[in-house]
Amino acid sequence: MMNISNREPILRVVPRPADINANGHIFGGWVLSQMDIAAGIVASREADGAVATVAIEAMEFVAPILLHDLISVYADIERVGRTSIGIRIEVVASRDRGKEQVKVTEGLFTFVALDEHHRPRPVKKS
Repeated sequence: MMNISNREPILRVVPRPADINANGHIFGGWVLSQMDIAAGIVASREADGAVATVAIEAMEFVAPILLHDLISVYADIERVGRTSIGIRIEVVASRDRGKEQVKVTEGLFTFVALDEHHRPRPVKKS
């Protein structure tokens, strides 16, 4: 697990009632969308331009997200290649008005930097 104690999340969001499934948990696709948004923000900054998601690796849901959870999405750059960037994402749910922190999922998202014709281009390293 990432050390999140002194970090700011890329995203912080509360799921809405429309985001729950028949079990009373949040849809996995909703969580995946939030992770992709956060990873895209970090990848775009690193690439200094447009990026596209090309792969999601090692995705694992370890605990459900509940309706009143406050979701924090953390991101770290794991690798930078010639045209691609790997972003490690971790999602933590804050429950019971912040009294409990629960890691709910993590994954590795790979992005490719895009040029003006939507073709891969070299990553402009920071």
